[in-house]
Amino acid sequence: MLKSVLIANRGEIARRVIRTAKRLGVRTVAVYSDADAKALHVREADEAVHIGASPAKESYLRGEKIIAAAKQAGAESIHPGYGFLSENADFAQAVIDAGLIWIGPAPASIRAMGLKDAAKKLMAQAGVPVTPGYLGEDQSEARLQSEADAIGYPVLIKAVAGGGGKGMRKVEKKVEFKAALASAKREAAAAFGDDRVLLEMYVQRPRHIEVQVFGDSHGNVVHLFERDCSLQRRHQKVIEEAPAPGMDEATRASLCAAAVKAARAVNYVNAGTIEFIADASEGLRADRIWFMEMNTRLQVEHPVTEEITGQDLVEWQLRVASGERLPLRQEELRINGHAIEVRVYAENPDAGFLPSIGRLDDLRLPDLPEDRSRIDSAVERGDEISPHYDPMIAKVIMHAAARSAAIAKLAEEWKHVSIWPVKTNAGFIGRCLSDTDFLVGNVDTGLIANRGDALSKAPEPSAQVLATAARALARRQVAPGPYGVRPPHVMASPWVRLEGFRINAPDACTMLLRYKDQHLAVQLGHGRDVGWPKANGAGIVVFDRGEAYEFTLDTGERAEGEAAAGDGAILSPMPGKIVAVHVKLNGKVKKGDALLVLEAMKMEHTLVAPFDGKVAELKAKAGEQVSEGVVLVKLEAG
Repeated sequence: MLKSVLIANRGEIARRVIRTAKRLGVRTVAVYSDADAKALHVREADEAVHIGASPAKESYLRGEKIIAAAKQAGAESIHPGYGFLSENADFAQAVIDAGLIWIGPAPASIRAMGLKDAAKKLMAQAGVPVTPGYLGEDQSEARLQSEADAIGYPVLIKAVAGGGGKGMRKVEKKVEFKAALASAKREAAAAFGDDRVLLEMYVQRPRHIEVQVFGDSHGNVVHLFERDCSLQRRHQKVIEEAPAPGMDEATRASLCAAAVKAARAVNYVNAGTIEFIADASEGLRADRIWFMEMNTRLQVEHPVTEEITGQDLVEWQLRVASGERLPLRQEELRINGHAIEVRVYAENPDAGFLPSIGRLDDLRLPDLPEDRSRIDSAVERGDEISPHYDPMIAKVIMHAAARSAAIAKLAEEWKHVSIWPVKTNAGFIGRCLSDTDFLVGNVDTGLIANRGDALSKAPEPSAQVLATAARALARRQVAPGPYGVRPPHVMASPWVRLEGFRINAPDACTMLLRYKDQHLAVQLGHGRDVGWPKANGAGIVVFDRGEAYEFTLDTGERAEGEAAAGDGAILSPMPGKIVAVHVKLNGKVKKGDALLVLEAMKMEHTLVAPFDGKVAELKAKAGEQVSEGVVLVKLEAG
């Protein structure tokens, strides 16, 4: 067994590797940027080495700094985690050339599967079914347009390098292709340094199913069954599960055999994932499942595979990298029960899932029994969500004997989730867990998009939430201050507390609340509070199934910023870089027209016109860095 390992990553995957390494008696070395100086993975490792400034390109993407850190700390191996340099063949080779052990596949295997077009050609040669499309070298706009027309719409544009939905666009009509191609190429170049794309037939009812494979240096390759990652938004996974709902044994055998064949085609060693796309219009059928790509690393969603197989995949990685054979043969692996994983992200579903940053003043995740679940996280209360890295807060994993039981238990425990003031997708997850199609396994990658606001937008606060907020604000209203004196602004007033007296009837007390731009009169009464009311400055926040509802007392005064509502000011929703401006000063726009494109956290976000009008002010310039909340465009109606 290896004696020491440096984890060339951060966050929850670094903590995940540290946890297993410590159990096995392997010394751990963490690396960190300026932003991560006090991070959990730094505190938990046996040793930590600073590698640079906060931006990833100055720290976690600097392979030479990571190798130098390993030598400085005396680490004999490097585990890349996922993301950053984990699928960089040049980095893997540099690690090996430096005399260190690379905990991953050979550089040649990474190269073979790293480019989607080359990988698909290789898989076709190996007899693995691939999705029809265009994989050619000619990347001219005219050729790509012609190939897309021949494939037929809708068509899918995909970046040749990388993954995670970056550089991927679905094109519904021919007239939309040119703009989508330009956007996909820009995003691919920014994320992977390679703007080449391929085209694929768009599967109308797609399911994303992947198979965990593992190989050792003795020629053994096994699979650890499949995962279903179909519940996605904008090509990024939200909920993953294993095994796949509706998968019969014959289809599973065919799918997993294809995955093993794919791994053997590149002499694969260590952990990898073969990703397939299935046409679920007639259920899961072996002849309607095609190879998409291979991820030559451990996946974010690997915990669901660990839960159903009882295996520690990081331990397997360390043992294989040490030269050992795979711990188990194929016939010794079994599926036990069902596991569900949900990803909690710092992002705002009400604003198109734009990432959210800030301090986690409140962070409460489900309190789940350890024998049936786990939470993989990298943050704790008081930590900052940085604009420099992936905005994932935690992965919550539930295991049970049956799928329905796993979902039910997770949904029940979701009542206790509260995160504030950073915006998150926690309420969105709660709604996904109660979706009728999801509950019966009738899922595909378009489910979230097809539901629209029903899933992505927070519902109006329920009567119970309103009552909870009113009672909490009333208690704050009458509570004395720190010196036993009530501040004047909370004394009873006709704007805040409306009481009426009637003979032979109970008095009535009504609280006037503000929620967003709404003025609400809430009758006070005795009842049971829901969620977790939390004081927030002059207001109160009530959490209900992960959703956060913020209320203040309605004093009759205009709230700050209310006068500007609907004035046509388009603000930067977060810090980022303007990569494209689609309008000109005094130009006409229609509701929904793209105004500009903002790049943040390696993703492009398009800001659109909220109404028909004219561009009265234009303060955005391509290439410019902007802060959150600044006015970029101002529209006039008409």
